[in-house]
Amino acid sequence: MESPKIKRAIISVSDKMNLDVFAKSLVEMGVEIYSTGGTRTFLEANGIPCKDISAYTGFPEMMDGRLKTLHPYVFGGILCRHDREDDMAGLNEHGILTFELVCVNLYPFEATIAKPDVTAAQAIEKIDIGGPSLVRAAAKNHLFTSIVTDKSQFQTVIDSMKENGGATTFEVRRQLAAEAFNHTAKYDRAIANWFSKEVGEGDFPQTLGVTFEREATLRYGENPHQKAAVYAGPNVDSVPNIVHAKQLNGKELSYNNLMDLDAALGIVLRSKKPACSVIKHNNPCGAAEAETLSVACERAMAGDPLSAFGSILGMNRVCDEATAKVLCEPGLFVEAIVAEDFEPKALELLTTVPKWRNNVRLMAAGDLSRPQSDWTWRCIEGGMLVQNSDTHDDPESEWQVVTNAAPTEKQIDDLRFAWNLCRFVKSNAIVLCKDRMLLGAGAGQMSRVDSVKISIEKAGDRIEGAVLASDAFFPFADSIELAHENGITALIQPGGSKRDQEVIDACNKYGISMIFTGYRHFRH
Repeated sequence: MESPKIKRAIISVSDKMNLDVFAKSLVEMGVEIYSTGGTRTFLEANGIPCKDISAYTGFPEMMDGRLKTLHPYVFGGILCRHDREDDMAGLNEHGILTFELVCVNLYPFEATIAKPDVTAAQAIEKIDIGGPSLVRAAAKNHLFTSIVTDKSQFQTVIDSMKENGGATTFEVRRQLAAEAFNHTAKYDRAIANWFSKEVGEGDFPQTLGVTFEREATLRYGENPHQKAAVYAGPNVDSVPNIVHAKQLNGKELSYNNLMDLDAALGIVLRSKKPACSVIKHNNPCGAAEAETLSVACERAMAGDPLSAFGSILGMNRVCDEATAKVLCEPGLFVEAIVAEDFEPKALELLTTVPKWRNNVRLMAAGDLSRPQSDWTWRCIEGGMLVQNSDTHDDPESEWQVVTNAAPTEKQIDDLRFAWNLCRFVKSNAIVLCKDRMLLGAGAGQMSRVDSVKISIEKAGDRIEGAVLASDAFFPFADSIELAHENGITALIQPGGSKRDQEVIDACNKYGISMIFTGYRHFRH
């Protein structure tokens, strides 16, 4: 059968943004609007004629609005099948009107429970009952009924009605229904998660439900034969992230770009001073802190110039003109940069001067002072691993100097930088640093001594006086021998090995100072 023309609409919403424009368009096309409480007041204040649902049902709103739309006169008109004679006869027998459009969004439950001082009673009052029922009824009957759950859908509905004589197409209604069921599923999941905490299931409830919304379909995944997309998590707007960063220039982001940009941003977020990280294949090949961002960027790019070619950069400040000039030097090639923002002059330089100007992805992440996410999720075959994020600030008051020689203030400054950095390098992780600059990193090796050898090779002739950080304990003293032979003067590591004393004795033998932090930072 043909799509039914929209004669009547029920509108009952919490979010009223752009509702006046939508409702006026409906009225102009001859749609009769029925509404409730605050929505009706809003519409009338904007000169939009509407009818009171309570007057139609003959049953008043009760219990502070808890009961207002749950009535056969309402649901009969939404659920009726227009091609069934018995359905339509039943409506006529009981004087029930048809409703071909329902516009509902739900009580702001998630926004309510996000408030730090919210009480359980306040949260429970924001559990919508009639709203989800209206949404589900209209979505179920999408063969005849249009369901609108978000302001982003207003124009789609209006356009479809204008093109189809006051009716929406089946394709539009089916898409709206799919979005509606996602809307109620996300809503119910938020309520279930909140109740899990209320009844004491703690950080790891028996059933974990997390809603992710698709942001974009990517060109491909890690490799061209793999399909991929990026989804936004539930707290995307409350934490610094690359998913909602604004792209100011460049080609479409790839799966690997997003992985590397995320790593680049994560490193610099932990720095109090201006900092720049240089990422290649999800590991830092350069990183530095300085008094200005331009100096930090210059030193980070100099950490491993060969590997820095075609790299991804992260900055914890607004990229300024001086920093852009560093990156516009001949011979450099950068794939993408994420920064808090870009000054207009910096943006102009990066998009007009280098040969790669048209391709470089420039991502403005916005306010980086927001706290980082508390949890991380990683998929494995058949399931998912969940843990709280490794954002622990290892208190320096708990650090122990375990050697005869104590590190100097300058060494401690470099050790602090190196210790922060090594948690972002894949285990077995070794980093060599000097003057708050990464000289060499050993990552992802099967033995720790191999990582030490790689980091020394990367550092080259700059190594004299460098400090070394290890993400986990040294199982043998062989790494200390290598450190001494190459002029490394101080070490920092968690400690905790059965052979700790052997390692300490080796450091004492060569006059190397060493700190035990008591915390391990594996990154698999």
